[in-house]
Amino acid sequence: MNRVAEHRHAAANRLCGHGTPRQSNENRWSLRSLAGPLLFGTLLLLSGCDGPLSSLDPAGPSARSAAWLWWGMFGFSVVVMAALYGLWWYAMRRDPGEISDQQAQRHQNRWVIWGGLALPIGSITLLLAFGIPAGHRMLPLPPAEGEALVIEVKAHQWFWQVRYPERDIELINALVIPANTPVDIHLTTADVIHSFWVPRLGGKLDTIPGRTNVLRLEADRTGDFHGQCAEFCGAGHAHMPFVVTAKSAEDYQQWLNNPDARTQGDRDD
Repeated sequence: MNRVAEHRHAAANRLCGHGTPRQSNENRWSLRSLAGPLLFGTLLLLSGCDGPLSSLDPAGPSARSAAWLWWGMFGFSVVVMAALYGLWWYAMRRDPGEISDQQAQRHQNRWVIWGGLALPIGSITLLLAFGIPAGHRMLPLPPAEGEALVIEVKAHQWFWQVRYPERDIELINALVIPANTPVDIHLTTADVIHSFWVPRLGGKLDTIPGRTNVLRLEADRTGDFHGQCAEFCGAGHAHMPFVVTAKSAEDYQQWLNNPDARTQGDRDD
């Protein structure tokens, strides 16, 4: 009982002070033992920022807006978390002294106003200020020049049926699009709810029975971009990958006019 804090405050009687030398050595050893796992965990998390299904490696305007929004939210959360850790560290080590009930009530009111109201309201307002314009840029609005290419995609358990309505072309689990051209993906489903997602090109959108949803995609470079069904749709959900291939305008026209190239180069079997 000799170590119980006065007035139930943890800072009294040196409970949260430096302690004995043995306690200090034990604390330093605990921090050292945690350093390795923390470093490994950080590197493991950073390894997810790259790869064929990483939304943090954008290759189109819609995906780039989402990535910038994510990095902004991440940076803001780091600042807020660092500030909270700093306040926590200060609160645990400071000497509270003697305060009256009125002073304690004023301190409590400040925490409620600034921590319980100002911080969340300000955070949500800041998020909306950047998030609404970013979401607006992802909508399938009329392009500034020309028209968007329309591709129809129907989800099945468990594959994607791709159709080009202006051409007699049908593919399975593969899309071919021209680079630097807005493409509207008209999404439907033959059975249950699925979700069409190409992380490096844009956001995901569900396929709803009885409805046609439109997703705007655009690639600002050529190459293959992997996609995946992002909504659990049954036993074969994990086996619904697909590939979006972005070609230059010339190569895309050649692909359209060359059935042999389509048969050999794409998964339309």
